[in-house]
Amino acid sequence: MIQQKGFVTIDELVTHFQVTPQTIRRDLNQLAADDQVSRHHGGASIESSTVNTSYNTRKIMNLEAKERIAKAVASAIPDGSSLFINIGTTTETIARALLNHKNLNIVTNNIHVASILSAREDFTVIIASGEVRHRDGGIVGEATRDFIDQFQMDFGVIGISGIDEDGTLLDFDYREVRVAQSIINNSRQVLLAADHSKFGRSAMVRLGNIAQADQLFTDQTPSTDICTMLQEQKVTLHLV
Repeated sequence: MIQQKGFVTIDELVTHFQVTPQTIRRDLNQLAADDQVSRHHGGASIESSTVNTSYNTRKIMNLEAKERIAKAVASAIPDGSSLFINIGTTTETIARALLNHKNLNIVTNNIHVASILSAREDFTVIIASGEVRHRDGGIVGEATRDFIDQFQMDFGVIGISGIDEDGTLLDFDYREVRVAQSIINNSRQVLLAADHSKFGRSAMVRLGNIAQADQLFTDQTPSTDICTMLQEQKVTLHLV
């Protein structure tokens, strides 16, 4: 299950195997001791903190949750809006959910997002300059960041690889993170989309903090600490 999904919670394993949480925790701890999985608060993964899961695997991980999140994000974006959309399989799902909108203006550093949205004749789709990352069609680098800095958009739609318990947003590629920071800085509203598997997931590059988002879209209630932080920082939480 962990290999298939990338990250599995204790609750999911308890429900699937009809055993106690204590049994699951013990087994996960044993697997972690054997270096077969990475143990996280509330679950386990097979992932490294330095290398992301493959693009094709991420496309199908938690797809149903991503589609619910995408629908909710799309409903928060009015027709005629301008928006950034960054790299990620979640943001690609959001792009598909936006196809029923009208007259959108999009700047993206994601080749797949540009391809999806260019199907609409009334959309203006601008693709950022820079180096194309062969593994997932992301565009990164200093030229990309400079390009993003030319715009001021209504919304910045951001996907993320991991969210630490202190609210730190984490990713794997330093160059991607610099571009995402520019998107946040040049957006009037930041919409952060992250399914439950991103909470407690490790990655080595700090992007920023969850408090920089205006709205968070996710499919399960985050930890008490994260929820308290969202309330204190006036970040609107959307549970789908």
